[in-house]
Amino acid sequence: MEIVVIGVIRVLGSLPVLRWAFAGALIAIAVDFSDLFLKNLLDLGGLRDYQRFDKVADLAYMGCFLWVSRRWQGPAKSWSLALFGLRMAGLGLFEATEARWVLTAFPNVFEFWYVANAAILHRRPGAVLTPRRAAAILAVALPLKLFQEYVLHYGRWLDSFTAVEAVEAIWRWVSL
Repeated sequence: MEIVVIGVIRVLGSLPVLRWAFAGALIAIAVDFSDLFLKNLLDLGGLRDYQRFDKVADLAYMGCFLWVSRRWQGPAKSWSLALFGLRMAGLGLFEATEARWVLTAFPNVFEFWYVANAAILHRRPGAVLTPRRAAAILAVALPLKLFQEYVLHYGRWLDSFTAVEAVEAIWRWVSL
């Protein structure tokens, strides 16, 4: 039952992207993150293989991001397609091997790329991304996403915490 409830929430949380490219992306990412709390707070049977479920559920928001970005022009569109393809190759390899390090080797830079471009177009509708700005976005997005993927999938720094425990630990640290 938990997989159905969280799956429906993840799909519904992805749909605002189709109406509001930037704000919808922020909603979709928040909903993606929320499943960590939902699986800790709901007691509906659990998720046996969370990593596999999460990667499949990610396809909902990533598909919406791709659908929107296909209307972009120039480097924004071509890099979106390439970065989406790279992540799909990584997900395919992850599915075949179940090796979490693959997710680090094929980081989801597409997510950060989409959000950056959606933000630019939100501020300046009709803007066309220059190659120089594309390089700058990639120069920031790639190391950030590599670090995030390393922490989550290779280093597994957060595997010993539930999301609720992590928030409680941060709260204790901040409120000292």
